[in-house]
Amino acid sequence: MEYLRIPIGKTIEWLIELFTEHFSFITIAFSDVTENGIKYLVNTMMFFPPWVLIVAFTGLAWFLSKRRGIALFTIIGLSLILNMGLWAPTMSTIALVLISTLMAISIGMPLGIVSALNQTAYRVIMPILDVMQTMPAFVYLIPAIPLFGLGPVGAIFSTVIFAMPPSIRLTCLGIRQVPVELIEAADAFGSTKGQKLLKLQLPMATPTIMAGINQTIMLALSMVVIAAMIGAKGLGGEVWKAIQRLQPDRGFEAGIAIVIVAMILDRIMQRIGNKKEGTETR
Repeated sequence: MEYLRIPIGKTIEWLIELFTEHFSFITIAFSDVTENGIKYLVNTMMFFPPWVLIVAFTGLAWFLSKRRGIALFTIIGLSLILNMGLWAPTMSTIALVLISTLMAISIGMPLGIVSALNQTAYRVIMPILDVMQTMPAFVYLIPAIPLFGLGPVGAIFSTVIFAMPPSIRLTCLGIRQVPVELIEAADAFGSTKGQKLLKLQLPMATPTIMAGINQTIMLALSMVVIAAMIGAKGLGGEVWKAIQRLQPDRGFEAGIAIVIVAMILDRIMQRIGNKKEGTETR
């Protein structure tokens, strides 16, 4: 007995071909803007001597976290990266993570707000997020190649898709967790939907939203490493080259640099989220 086979793969392939043939001007414009942005950010960071950026990053870590331990770890960790000769790949990785995270948040937060305020949107978006979060990370590299080709633009596209779900889900969760009593009090005072969102729901949901942003940054960093397979440079490229050339020492050093960057970003974002939560509690 033969069963009807649903051609999901052929359908996706047809959609990609349709987009590349008839809407290529969109991908070309996106590629040009994104690639120029990456080059500008990397060239700006590489223009300054490494020690200047180490001091600047340490001061920024202190300003955002107000913790000497985080600032001390930042200066020691970045100095170790410089000593290992991985400063340029690290700056490239930080640029890719920053651009990917900004894109993911700029798309994810509005979708999270819509899904929190609209039940129909919630029922549509949440199953899609379930699929996105269980899909293997390497799958996101497949559409990036025909749409944007090999290189950092395709890496950013796949990274944004992979890192977006936490910002959507936790933004929605934070708004939905606002106590009903406060919503009713705002309604009693005649607040509009916009006033409730901007002055009550978003401020109350800030700690949860910051947790989502933290997870987005971590996922972006992990995906940037995987995206080295399609031509993204940075620390992921160093790991990929070490695998191809059987250089475990170089790969281990690049892995340590990735861990240092991840720990610095994670501790800073956690501290910002804790400060926001303490402010809301007071």
